[in-house]
Amino acid sequence: MKDSTILVVEDEQDILDLIEYTLTKDGHDVISCLDTKLVEQLLLEESVDLILMDRNLPSVEGSIFVQGLREKGFDQPVIYITAKDKEEDILEGFTRGADDYITKPFNLDILKARVNAIIKRAKKEMEVQKVRDILYKASQKKFFIDDKEIKLTHLEHDLLLEFFKNKDVLLSRETLLENVWEDFTDVKPKTVNVAIKRLKEKIDPKGEKEYIKSVRGEGYIFA
Repeated sequence: MKDSTILVVEDEQDILDLIEYTLTKDGHDVISCLDTKLVEQLLLEESVDLILMDRNLPSVEGSIFVQGLREKGFDQPVIYITAKDKEEDILEGFTRGADDYITKPFNLDILKARVNAIIKRAKKEMEVQKVRDILYKASQKKFFIDDKEIKLTHLEHDLLLEFFKNKDVLLSRETLLENVWEDFTDVKPKTVNVAIKRLKEKIDPKGEKEYIKSVRGEGYIFA
């Protein structure tokens, strides 16, 4: 669990210090906040693997704040650490974006175990991604169809990965150039057409599956 960054939002300084000390000693990087004011900015600037969120905060109820984050597209896993321990409170927490729920007072060893379990699960989900019958294994940086590796060039790999990250999103040729090509200033948009044609021949040689669809005058959609 090394190199995981955890954002802790807790308005009681002594509890915040205890959590930070415990998780730092366990090998995590910890960012501490007494309120939610800087949370969204931190999530945009830092690579946060997990959020620990109190619910009884002075400015906004923690689960309502997390619900707002979810609506804005932030998908980091969340564990609520809170004194709200009634059954309806716990159920409400899960409906508002919780991946786990810990009630106060809590056991530090259980906190560490549940934190590590959530991070391990989240990283495993990121490690293996699948769109239809195309599987991507991040640790190997390889794509597979029916357990057979798709032999791709470095450029084709980066191009298909960009489509994976933006499934069902219309990507213009200019966007693909900027995000995939290392030096895109001297590359013409038609180059994208050629690269996609070659990629399609490798992932769909019979032209039956239409993973990548062209939208005339706009760009491409991977679905």
